[in-house]
Amino acid sequence: MPSNDNDATNAVLPTSASSLLLPAASLSFSKALSSLGRSSLSISNRLSSINHDALFVRQVAEHYKLPVIANERCGSWYIPPEIKAGSAYFKSTDGHQGHWSFSTRRLNLQVLDIVAKLGGCIVVDSTRRGKSMPDALSKTVPIWCAVMNRLLFVEDAQDIGLFTPNAVVSQSEHSQIQAQLDEFVEKARSLQLPLSFLRGAASAPLRPIFVTPTSPLPPLSHQASQCPIICLTASSALSSSFNSPSTYIQGAADDSEAWSHGLTPALFWQHRDTFLSTSEDELPGLIRSLVNAPTTASSQVSAPAVLIRPTQSLYIAPLSSISISSTQDWDAIILCAPANPFPESPQPTPTPADRNPQPKILHLPCAQGKAGSRALRTQLSRIKPFIDPFLRNPLYRSRPLKILCTCPTGTDLSVSAAMVILCEFADEEGKLWWTSCGDSTLVDKTYIRRRLAWVTGSVPEANPSRETLQALNVCLMSPLDFDRGRGKKERGSQAT
Repeated sequence: MPSNDNDATNAVLPTSASSLLLPAASLSFSKALSSLGRSSLSISNRLSSINHDALFVRQVAEHYKLPVIANERCGSWYIPPEIKAGSAYFKSTDGHQGHWSFSTRRLNLQVLDIVAKLGGCIVVDSTRRGKSMPDALSKTVPIWCAVMNRLLFVEDAQDIGLFTPNAVVSQSEHSQIQAQLDEFVEKARSLQLPLSFLRGAASAPLRPIFVTPTSPLPPLSHQASQCPIICLTASSALSSSFNSPSTYIQGAADDSEAWSHGLTPALFWQHRDTFLSTSEDELPGLIRSLVNAPTTASSQVSAPAVLIRPTQSLYIAPLSSISISSTQDWDAIILCAPANPFPESPQPTPTPADRNPQPKILHLPCAQGKAGSRALRTQLSRIKPFIDPFLRNPLYRSRPLKILCTCPTGTDLSVSAAMVILCEFADEEGKLWWTSCGDSTLVDKTYIRRRLAWVTGSVPEANPSRETLQALNVCLMSPLDFDRGRGKKERGSQAT
């Protein structure tokens, strides 16, 4: 029988180090590799790497003397609180290959406000091993800059163009993104943003400039004619600059929920020296003790109530920033929370129609999470009859009515309450009108999306869940809920 010359080549050869070992030895070897991987990604290594990268961020900030903005969620880990000017929300997914987009949910208009103060800013983010720059900085921010430039500087828009880093974005990908800019601009224009107001915030076209730990710091030679947006990647793809390269973790702050044990950037910077000097075995316990430690009134940082522009009347704030005494600062409060922490309602506001007082606080009982969003479907309909008497009150003809919407986070349920007011009572200039037999406006998803842009443009942290937005759509577009008939909104003649 002839021999098969292929027998030798078809034999199964070892393909890895573990396959050269006996089964028991192979198992031990795999465990050793796994243990080595876990130790290199330890909490102590992560915090040391974050601290190392933060030093670089500080150096860049001192070099350019521009305000520093954290691209959340991980940017805040790399920025010492004393130099942090704010936060932005540029999503990496909007810069992924073939999925480029301009987000109408995350407009990041607050960046324009910060740029207006000092003529530019530094946006900080990081990326994990395998990339030199996150997609959020290499593509999402450039797309945002190009769209904003076309909206705000119509005459110079074609000359400004799209800027992406050559070392990261190929010419082919750059061209494909540029081909979609007109579509992105139309998407932004559909929101009917207050462009005249925004033009006052940006004095010159936005120009993204890209900086990494391995690149030289480019000069800002065109600062007079352009506003530099420094896209700063905090983490290095090379670990040679670290004291112990084997323990350096690129993008150490990414996916902090998986490793932080509840540690937050604010808590890390508050106790940084203690964390960096604590052993790996003791770190989880130290973190838990600090996370669970009772907070004192002096240590709590209350987020101020934020005005929803262009209105002069409507504000959003987290419930933690509201005290019993501070409720006196508001004419009307809509509370979306499981319980009402203000059982003794403040002095109510009298109505002009009769001597019966109008309650000052409307409590919409809502749990947190999806259960609370579902509860909104039956609770949001109570807002219109609560607000309407305030708008009819002659007291507010001489001054704006002050309405506060609040929930535990100030970013989800309270947004839906504010949206009901904006869609039911606000005109295109942000003035609030009491409802009567006036001009009608069709309330559809496009109309709701435009009003949501007012909220997210004023409160960058606002991020209503999908369930919350579904509850809002059901209430606003249902004629049974608001007696509007086919989703039409009717206004009267009293503005505030």
